[in-house]
Amino acid sequence: MRTKVAIIGAGPAGLLLGRLLDNAGVDTVILERRSQDYVLGRIRAGVLEQGTVELLDKAGVSEKLHADGLVHDGVEFCFDGDKHRFNFRELIGRTVTIYGQTEVTRDLMQARDVSGAKTVYEAENVSIHDFDSDKPKVRYTKDGVEHELACDFIAGCDGYHGVSRAGVPAGSIRTFERIYPFGWLGILVERPPVADELIYAHHERGFALCSMRSHTRSRYYVQVPADEKVGEWSDDRFWDELRRRVDEETADNLVTGPSIEKSIAPLRSFVAEPLRFGRLFLAGDAAHIVPPTGAKGLNLAASDVGVLAEALIEFYAERSSAGIDGYSARVLSRIWKAERFSWWMTSILHTFPDTDTFSRRVQRAEFDYLKSSKAAACSLAENYTGLPI
Repeated sequence: MRTKVAIIGAGPAGLLLGRLLDNAGVDTVILERRSQDYVLGRIRAGVLEQGTVELLDKAGVSEKLHADGLVHDGVEFCFDGDKHRFNFRELIGRTVTIYGQTEVTRDLMQARDVSGAKTVYEAENVSIHDFDSDKPKVRYTKDGVEHELACDFIAGCDGYHGVSRAGVPAGSIRTFERIYPFGWLGILVERPPVADELIYAHHERGFALCSMRSHTRSRYYVQVPADEKVGEWSDDRFWDELRRRVDEETADNLVTGPSIEKSIAPLRSFVAEPLRFGRLFLAGDAAHIVPPTGAKGLNLAASDVGVLAEALIEFYAERSSAGIDGYSARVLSRIWKAERFSWWMTSILHTFPDTDTFSRRVQRAEFDYLKSSKAAACSLAENYTGLPI
């Protein structure tokens, strides 16, 4: 088989890149080691920056998003029961949209199926070769048969544990990482959300988040130690803990119910540099991980592939390598800004094992400054709704 761009990974990053390239007449093949049902079964984030929505518009896959997505003008922060709303629309004229990553993935899958573009699910033993030449290739096994896919470029969109970054020689790449000493215990419940917008809460017992997926499905989180076990948390224990960490009005208005999904997500910050190696490009979680506090993971992946698609389209349309030559530096500039914002959000909203009275006073001062300063509130709004690509 031969294609122009081999894309490894059929998550939202790989699928969106494929869609943007296919729309421009650039042939792609996507290889995914998991089944289609497995990919759709992943429970992930659901806050889309305005720029991500605009990119999905450009890709022609946003009809359902606009029909079912919830446009939010702002968010609420709560510090030991003291709650304040930040109105992004009033501050900077931008918004975010609540629409689950699963739904984004499904929309992209359906569009690819309709287009007839090729996706190989359950591709085993995927390996990348000769990406430092002008004739790269990808090998894989499907149903016991070995295949070789010749291509012009390889896009590694296969996540943190994928083969793409692992295939880069160790001396050619640097990684930067911070592991946080806690995780988020999250539950999904078929109940209406407690508020119209997200509530981020800081409490001496730990962080909490009240979120949603739709008008009838809610997502809630509480901070737990990194070594905590899901089995130690009954639904009743979770609801009791959440009520302790939010303000009194929110606690009284919670509509509880049995969880339909419960899991613990560890928190880490991670960046790889550079993100181009000859004819191989890294994008999405293969390139970076952010704590979920800033709602940047899916959005960073979308901005990565938006830039990469633009560069590859330029290469085929104009025979210019300017875009692909500048890909790594361009996306890393935005990645590090998002890493900073996610680290900052995590730092002010969570309790750390070494948090003392001085540290909590500083966190409180940060919250009070956000409330009292329009400049600080605008900075929050600008970063939360998404910096320019």
